[in-house]
Amino acid sequence: MSASHSSAFPFGAAGLRRVRQLLLVTGLAAASLAQAQVVMGEAQEDRVDNRQDRQAARIGQGVASGELTRHETASLMRQQRHIHRLERRTEADGVVTGHEAHRVEAAQDRASARIYRQKHDRQARPHAH
Repeated sequence: MSASHSSAFPFGAAGLRRVRQLLLVTGLAAASLAQAQVVMGEAQEDRVDNRQDRQAARIGQGVASGELTRHETASLMRQQRHIHRLERRTEADGVVTGHEAHRVEAAQDRASARIYRQKHDRQARPHAH
């Protein structure tokens, strides 16, 4: 073996140290990004769950006040179950992408508008006598 090939790394020991430093920094950056994504995912999950709870309460209030008919209530509850299933599927792999979060929020936006429309239309649940 000749002296020029004594190092297994072509740039020598200094180059090897630099590559190791870059790998360490890259690894730390990736770990930080993953941690930030988990924290952001948890905040997103809490926001979605809280919004679902508020929408369920709005539906319940609409039933209690007679603003929602049985058919409207059943339809709104079906929509809430759909959003819940969408949320579960979104969180199943442990990572919620921006696109997935947008889909869940858009579904919640549509549900919120629909709850408002159903509660404020002129239909009312018949009063029991």
